[in-house]
Amino acid sequence: MVGTGVRVRLLGPVEVVVAGSPQAVNGVRRKAVLATLALHAGRVVSIDRLIDVVWGDQLPATAANTLQRHVSYLRGVLGEPGSIVARQPGYLLDTGPDSTDVQAAERLIELARRSTDSNEQVRHLTAAVALWRGPPLADVAGSAWLEEQAEHLARLRLEAERSLAEARLSVGEHAGLVPGLERLVRQHPFDEHLHAQLMLALYRDGRQGEAVATYRRLRDNLRENLGLDPGPRLRDLECAILRQDTAIAAPAAAAPTRVAAQLPPPVPTFTGRAAELAALDALVDRGGAVVVSGTAGVGKTALAVHWAHRAAERFPDGQLYVNLRGFDPAATPTEPARALHGFLEALGVPVARMPRDPDAMASLYRTTVAGKRLLVVLDNARDAEQVRPLLPGSPDCLAIVTSRDQLIPLVVTESAQPVPLDLLSPGEARDMLVRRLGERQVAAEPAAADTIADRCARLPIALAIVAARAATNRHFSLAAVAGELGDLDAFRAGDEATDVRAVFSWSCRTLSPPAARLFRLLSLHPGPDVSAPVVASLAGVDGQATGPLLTELTRANLFTEHTYGRYAFHDLLRAYAASLADETEPPAEHRAAVHRLLDHCLHTAHAADLALHPHFSTISLPPPRAGVTPERPRSRSAAAAWFTTEVPVLLAAVPLAARSGFEGHAWRLAWAMAGFLHRQGHWQDWLGTQQIALAAASRIGDQAGQGHAHRSLGLACSRLRRYDEADDHLRRALDLFTDVGDDAGRAHTCLNLGQLAERQGQHQQALRHSRRALALFRGTGNRAGQGYTLNAVGWQEALLGNYHHALESCGEALRMLQEVDDVQGQADTWDSLGHAHHQLGDYRRAVACYEHALELFTQVNDRYAEAGTYVNLGGSHRALGDLGATRAAWRRALTILDELGDADADSIRADLEQLDATRLH
Repeated sequence: MVGTGVRVRLLGPVEVVVAGSPQAVNGVRRKAVLATLALHAGRVVSIDRLIDVVWGDQLPATAANTLQRHVSYLRGVLGEPGSIVARQPGYLLDTGPDSTDVQAAERLIELARRSTDSNEQVRHLTAAVALWRGPPLADVAGSAWLEEQAEHLARLRLEAERSLAEARLSVGEHAGLVPGLERLVRQHPFDEHLHAQLMLALYRDGRQGEAVATYRRLRDNLRENLGLDPGPRLRDLECAILRQDTAIAAPAAAAPTRVAAQLPPPVPTFTGRAAELAALDALVDRGGAVVVSGTAGVGKTALAVHWAHRAAERFPDGQLYVNLRGFDPAATPTEPARALHGFLEALGVPVARMPRDPDAMASLYRTTVAGKRLLVVLDNARDAEQVRPLLPGSPDCLAIVTSRDQLIPLVVTESAQPVPLDLLSPGEARDMLVRRLGERQVAAEPAAADTIADRCARLPIALAIVAARAATNRHFSLAAVAGELGDLDAFRAGDEATDVRAVFSWSCRTLSPPAARLFRLLSLHPGPDVSAPVVASLAGVDGQATGPLLTELTRANLFTEHTYGRYAFHDLLRAYAASLADETEPPAEHRAAVHRLLDHCLHTAHAADLALHPHFSTISLPPPRAGVTPERPRSRSAAAAWFTTEVPVLLAAVPLAARSGFEGHAWRLAWAMAGFLHRQGHWQDWLGTQQIALAAASRIGDQAGQGHAHRSLGLACSRLRRYDEADDHLRRALDLFTDVGDDAGRAHTCLNLGQLAERQGQHQQALRHSRRALALFRGTGNRAGQGYTLNAVGWQEALLGNYHHALESCGEALRMLQEVDDVQGQADTWDSLGHAHHQLGDYRRAVACYEHALELFTQVNDRYAEAGTYVNLGGSHRALGDLGATRAAWRRALTILDELGDADADSIRADLEQLDATRLH
């Protein structure tokens, strides 16, 4: 026998409910088998009869075997092997009492028929009607016998609804009957019994004219379509209404209609949220549901209640409210049945009519609100399952659901409109302080007010707590209050509801253990946001396992996917996660997680740098730890895109490595990102990371690391025109590379010394350094290095006026660099060739060379070199007399240099002004 926790539902789509949870039945024919057995519950249905009902004229040769498989599948859905018994000549659904909704409905209708108590009749019939979820057997169309059964069940529902209306009229519930009866007469336009009930309900509700109009519409409809007049009972009722016969008056005990008004008071100091309020205003006439989601303490309830009061007059039939306590530290989540009971009471449903079955209660709720215009606020929901039974389902009603969870299932299945709630904007945060403290106090210390907003992460609950402290201690300056905000202990106001740490904890309690661990570990990530691959390495888990964990955190609004594939949390949540990590993660695991994070950053940055400069230079790396899966950007564009996205993280990772005892990671990571920072013009960042790298390498006595850091510092100082410092760093690098026998390092450093000398106008010295570098590169067999250095030799020859020698050296350099496919080197060399041709007076060839260079500089995203080539290109256009092309090239150069903050921008600006003055004259 099927256990009492199983019910087969036929009064709507065919489905099975096990222990209160709907179980899908896949396949129309499987549903047909189940429906046929359920309609014969407790009786044997022959195999032939089942085959005939399910397949009809489309009988397959394998029908008997297929039927057997369908029965086996259905037993699995029902959850008990003995639920469907094989008994000659077929099968029997072995069910207990009321284990199908049809049985339950028939029993309730019979109980109502036997009862002489009208209130009891209402209770039984309400529960019966509530079992219909739509057209019966709605998804098994195609079987003639099942369609007949569906028609029978539809008639049964109509009879129950008629009887229920009669019973409710007898106990004086006429006002609440009108919307439902109006729906029924639209569905059954010739049903005189329903029209009589509607006329009587309208009349008793004081709507005599509408009652008479209902009669006349039916009369006209009958005459026009059927050539008939209404029957004598209906004609007599019209006459009684017209003469206001006391025999049809409402029962003396009729209760007055209630208008629910359950909203809690609004927050007096509510401020901001203009965009979200406008979004809610736009949905007011749409009906359905809205999900306001956001992190703990972001002000979801305040927004929902504020807007609900503002829009209350748009919902004249009332406003319902319930705190579902989905994230409450002291109480379990509110059961939907309990919330429904409160709603039905507020809507005036007598307790005697309250069904005990949760499904029946939900249906009664939907029936009661049908035709009404209600606003329903479902606050602090835990999940979609808690919310679904509480949605009114009427197009004239609107439900606002607030939750820390995004409740995506409601958006998918109920077409709920999401309204995500983020932190306050800086202006809104200041306005909130003004509303709570007054304009004078905030205006007296604007900088301190901004500091408070920042340290509160612009989180409303944190701002409210700090504002309360300032308001109750008016002798404190705002600067003093701001100075207290060093950790989460400052955000307490006396109970759990106003303790930021406690409020955050309620969200964390809902997480699975793996997601909770990830939340803690994410606090170790130093950057403003993080990608999924980095998260996987940080946690030491497989990349496929990361997605569900990130989804769990984002749905709980503990983490935000602010850009596709990039995740972050605000500073207070980060601090809370860090405190949890300190409390619960063993020091060894803490250090291992940081190690994995740095390994991921280092190995991916190294791979990206190699993709940009595949033939030039590299350093050796220790292998990554177990659990680390570095990214491998293969193309130049992918590498440049990765660096562009991750550079804020990398800039934070270098000092993290240095202070965490991973000095080797610090200098190697700084080395791997140096080329990108150089090309993008981030020279101050370049300088800062290399200073950290040098200190880290020095602490562990790593001479190679010190050499690389000194060399990179020399290049950065050179770009910043700090030439003496640059020379000192480069010579220190040369000595260190000599000590460790690194000829490649020496070659690069000599090349850089030549570039430094050239910047200072020391062209002969620059040429000597470059030739020394060339000899070293030839000794190491580095073809790319030789190509770069030959270009440098050619460039310096050109600066000395030896243009033909320059063309020879640069031509040889270009061939070498094309051979090894080094795009950066080719771009540099085309620029040098352009300069030599320009100096020889071949301006058209110079223009062609510069255009080649620009195309390649764009590929490697070297913005500083691109700007320099635009300057040179403009000069060649000017020599050709094309002032328009000159102006366009120089303006492009100026735009880039201004974006980079380079001092050369002023000289280009002056050249443009001079060019414009020439044009005017």
